[in-house]
Amino acid sequence: MTIAALALAAAAGEAMADKASGTLYAGFTKELENVDSYFNSSREGVVMQRAIWDGLIYRDPETNEYKGNLAESWTWVDDTTLEFKLRQGITFHNGEPFNADDVVYTVNFVADEANGVKTQRNVNWMKSAEKIDDYTVRIHLKEKFPAAIEFLSGPVSIYPNEYYAEVGPSGMGLKPVGTGPYKVVEVVPGQHFVLERNENYHDSPKGQPKIEKIDIRTIPDVNTQIAELFSGSLDLIWQVPADQAQKLEQMGQFTVANESTMRVGYISMDAAGRSGMNPNPFTDVRVRKAVNYAIDRQAIVDNLLKGKSKVVNTPCFPSQFGCVQDVTVYDYNPEKAKALLAEAGYDKGFETDLYAYRDRDYAEAVASYLSEVGIKVNLKYMQYSAIRELNMKGEVPFNFSTWGSYSINDASAMVSQFFKLGSLDDARDETVVADLDVADTTTDPAKRIEYYTKALQRITDQAYWVPLFSYNTNYVFKTDVDYTPTPDEVLRFTTMSWK
Repeated sequence: MTIAALALAAAAGEAMADKASGTLYAGFTKELENVDSYFNSSREGVVMQRAIWDGLIYRDPETNEYKGNLAESWTWVDDTTLEFKLRQGITFHNGEPFNADDVVYTVNFVADEANGVKTQRNVNWMKSAEKIDDYTVRIHLKEKFPAAIEFLSGPVSIYPNEYYAEVGPSGMGLKPVGTGPYKVVEVVPGQHFVLERNENYHDSPKGQPKIEKIDIRTIPDVNTQIAELFSGSLDLIWQVPADQAQKLEQMGQFTVANESTMRVGYISMDAAGRSGMNPNPFTDVRVRKAVNYAIDRQAIVDNLLKGKSKVVNTPCFPSQFGCVQDVTVYDYNPEKAKALLAEAGYDKGFETDLYAYRDRDYAEAVASYLSEVGIKVNLKYMQYSAIRELNMKGEVPFNFSTWGSYSINDASAMVSQFFKLGSLDDARDETVVADLDVADTTTDPAKRIEYYTKALQRITDQAYWVPLFSYNTNYVFKTDVDYTPTPDEVLRFTTMSWK
């Protein structure tokens, strides 16, 4: 159905959402597997994390300045020990007072790999936490990790020790409790979340919440979201495809904002032969290079993503520290792709499954380009959580996915996530691992750059991935909503207000 038809169909409907109700109605596209921020890795989870919980540190998205949040201040005791002076007088949503015990419990729980945090890279650099007194705590690192402050300003949220010890991740997913600007009053897992303003929110650099309630529903179909925007039952949607966002902007009924993100789209290939595919063409570097040459990434950006997206040549976002751009670049060259396939013994091409969970039109464009050089692709669409589990087991030979690095502005949040022998590493290259080990742990910035350069040059030379493009996000909202998106792909409810 066209947007014009959606508008006409919705015109007869009675408006359900308006600022007089004090509730902002928002739509999510992707199902959130668990609200507990340590047990999901989706962007929707990051949005909820920043609303419900706080970290010790906050990074201002505009200035990139680090500010104290649950911590008043911090100092490096030595290369592997951080000491924090904590704010006093803060309480969790359930009334539990915040103190050093909460930091110690949270850090020791998430740092223990046996507890199964989804994205180990976010927490496995921490060894333990130690209480010095009620409002002083030390975090001990396993080894030098210069990106520690950046990670502590992002995915490391502090949980109430007594409550979390009682209910665990499943209970936290159903009844989340944090210190953040919004508290959760209703959860229908994967479908519906209602947040209510925390009237007792502390003096946080996040800012004070202005909108009383945020009502979020999971609506997988974008056309349905748009219809509800017209009917008035939604106030805000995001991640709207470029063509639909352009049409909505032309109608002049809503505010349409486009902003860049740190999210990188990529294709991973089973270079290490983990999937059991037999024969497995992706273990041959010539095939992997052919796949890189076969895809016209600039055309996909120009015709599909549009906005502030750009072609990316690295398995990290260019703004991230250490994401050097002096790497092997594969320009669109289908003839070279065919020659490499023939050289590898696939002169008649081959057939493979391509797993994906989002952006069907992007995946179909990729499949079309691959078909032109003889690679027949069978698209297999699944829920993100299901594909992630298969990936972690090494059962996916060819995968189109994205990674937003939890908006962490350091290359370790992406390249080290996927190339250091973790469950998502399809390359298993010991040389890359050795270089990343140095890059991740040295405190000398120049040395970090040197070793990230080595790792990234080898990754791209061996064509372990096809880095595709950066994403942009289209936000569409009612004209009485005042909101300016930030380039880190985090919906910040605290910066929203009614006009």
